[in-house]
Amino acid sequence: MKRTSLFVIGLLAFTAIVSAQDISLPAPVKTGGKPLMDALNERKSIKAYSGKQLDQQNLSNLLWAAYGFNRESKRVVPSSENKQEIDVYVAFPTGVYFYDAKANVLKLHQTEVPKASIGQPAVTNVAAFTLIYVANVDKASNREACYLDTGYLVQNVYLYCASAGFGSVARGSFKAQQLHTDLKLGANQVVTLVQAVGVPQ
Repeated sequence: MKRTSLFVIGLLAFTAIVSAQDISLPAPVKTGGKPLMDALNERKSIKAYSGKQLDQQNLSNLLWAAYGFNRESKRVVPSSENKQEIDVYVAFPTGVYFYDAKANVLKLHQTEVPKASIGQPAVTNVAAFTLIYVANVDKASNREACYLDTGYLVQNVYLYCASAGFGSVARGSFKAQQLHTDLKLGANQVVTLVQAVGVPQ
């Protein structure tokens, strides 16, 4: 009877994990890594990837480095007038997720992956994922600030990848309007940049 109960509990837990749409991330590790000057020296764009995925710990660390909170209501990156108007979406081969930094959760946005509008299939198809930066122009201090603020996130991702041994490349060749449509974004949202991340070949 006890063995049967344990089996049922295990089966229910497994079913919950499989059917869960959102991805709860482990707490980011905020210490360690290479010294800043070493990371700066090794920062570069990489377009050749192995196709391997990052483990969830490194994924959590990277997303925190990009746009997490390091104080109660302040991000690890600055933004014009502290508007924090950027949202980060993560496009995996199996779906697109919204990064909820406060909850440290990836929330499923859609299962359709807009690979064509993300562009550069030679990179997109072998990267572990692509970060899609989306600005809320109504929330921003001005439209130009959306692109400036995106740059802070992009550089943090580059530096984390240099520190942890991963690769990254920011790309402006995506099809902005089509990607906006494919992601079903609102009229007040604009895709500012995409950035591939992966394990170097």
